[in-house]
Amino acid sequence: MDFVAGAIGGVCGVAVGYPLDTVKVKIQTEPKYTGIWHCVRDTYLRERVRGFYRGLLLPISTVSLVSSLSFGTYHSCLTRICRFRYGSADAKPARTDITLSGFASGLVRVFLTSPTEVAKVRLQTQTQTQMQAQMQQRRRSSASWPSAVPPMCPAPPASQVPGPKYRGPLHCLATVAREEGLRGLYKGSSALLLREGHSFATYFLSYSILSEWLTPAGHSQPDVLGVLLAGGCAGVLAWAVATPMDVIKTRLQVDGQGQQRYRGLLHCVVTSVREEGPRVLFKGLTLNCCRAFPVNMVVFVSYEAALRLTRGLFK
Repeated sequence: MDFVAGAIGGVCGVAVGYPLDTVKVKIQTEPKYTGIWHCVRDTYLRERVRGFYRGLLLPISTVSLVSSLSFGTYHSCLTRICRFRYGSADAKPARTDITLSGFASGLVRVFLTSPTEVAKVRLQTQTQTQMQAQMQQRRRSSASWPSAVPPMCPAPPASQVPGPKYRGPLHCLATVAREEGLRGLYKGSSALLLREGHSFATYFLSYSILSEWLTPAGHSQPDVLGVLLAGGCAGVLAWAVATPMDVIKTRLQVDGQGQQRYRGLLHCVVTSVREEGPRVLFKGLTLNCCRAFPVNMVVFVSYEAALRLTRGLFK
């Protein structure tokens, strides 16, 4: 039942939060953006509304499986820990038990989410990456002409301007696998492991604590408003913990479109901090938190509603 409810909650969450996720990725990878509204305006002017939904198809088709696995793993781990420590699966778990189960649920996501994240990030940033490549090519071409003799070659016709490198999520995955091998699909997975493990431990622990605080006297569970508030706050806290590794993960996954810049996780951290200061590790934090609140309100209220519905059907 937890697997089914988790799948429903995950799909609802992605549908709500994807446009802001696109803006977050662009802010983390493009130093030119001075803030959220600058990025939103630039994306809209260049790509219109479609620009905010690039790469959506793959996450929406896989998020049900990933979210199902995450919530199901959390509940299964918690049940086994309670049975082992207290002799009953229905015993009240300690906060340590919840933290360990949340950490495990985050780790199991990485195998499925890493290729999806690579495709999503590449599609979200490919317009800007393509423009940068064209500008570099123009600079190299102009530098190759003698300064006293201006180039007389006509501009190439519009039909010769290359189109997008990736035509969609599946084409992106196939291209990355062909050009960069299996390792390309798991670029940034070390940062993703660090992001998912401790952020999901925070996520489930904070949701459990807040739900307990918001449960009315004489009731075993919070009402809908309590679930909404607990879910939203849990999402904000989880992303506050996850953002530094999310920045590094995103940069590692974008790397490889052209000349490879980073040799690994530690090199990416050191290079990013040296060039842009420690604040770079918190790029997109405000946006992550703003996005996390409504998204996780929807995730948990959908999850709890689906869980109660399925329990009612199977009674």
